[in-house]
Amino acid sequence: MTEIRFHEMADGRRIAHRFAPGQGPTLVFLPGYMSDMSGSKATALFEMAVHTGRACLLVDYSGCGASDGDFADGTLSRWRDEVVAVIEAAALDKVVLIGSSMGGWLMLMVADALPDKVHSMIGIAAAPDFTDWGIAQMDKGLLADGETIYEDNPYGPEPTPTHPAFWADGQANLQLEAPIEFYGPVRLLHGQRDEDVPFDLSLRLCEMLRSDDVQVTFIKDGDHRLSRETDIAVLMRTVADLLLARDPES
Repeated sequence: MTEIRFHEMADGRRIAHRFAPGQGPTLVFLPGYMSDMSGSKATALFEMAVHTGRACLLVDYSGCGASDGDFADGTLSRWRDEVVAVIEAAALDKVVLIGSSMGGWLMLMVADALPDKVHSMIGIAAAPDFTDWGIAQMDKGLLADGETIYEDNPYGPEPTPTHPAFWADGQANLQLEAPIEFYGPVRLLHGQRDEDVPFDLSLRLCEMLRSDDVQVTFIKDGDHRLSRETDIAVLMRTVADLLLARDPES
């Protein structure tokens, strides 16, 4: 792994990232909620890119991993702006956005912010709009009143918080209520034993994307994380196949 670099935002917070130069388009991995660039999928992607001479960028959102900030201040809009800033600071021409879980929501927002730079997208159990469908109505009332809610975390000892600012920003950035104006290649991977994000959400996302080049792959025994060796192998094959796709602007 290359050394961690930092991009300084206008307010002084430093956004940690790793960059491997190489052939483009640059693979950009967007982690899930409360995750960072040290995860198994991000690490495998980066190692594959280095081994094959592909450009790759990993990013830690503020309040996550090695980046500055408090997680409680994090919102989708804030994290989108950080990802956009790092991409622009690196002067990347074309990128492939690879979003895991919440990162699959964020990639849609980044693609909207950088329409001329995004070559294609890969969603891994993409979870757009989970502040709407993934939170009980009674909890939404608490969030609307400014309270943080906590849920059991199947992946660690600490409960998972949802902060009011994150929820409100999510509700302001719902993606599945209207057609999504993206026309490049999209690949969606989803485990059918995902207990966190219903696998039919990938079908809904497929329906809402304007692109005609969208493929959905279900992994029948796959869970939400899709981090087994066999799952990561599917991701690597998907990336390799997508890089052969014709640039939609060429």
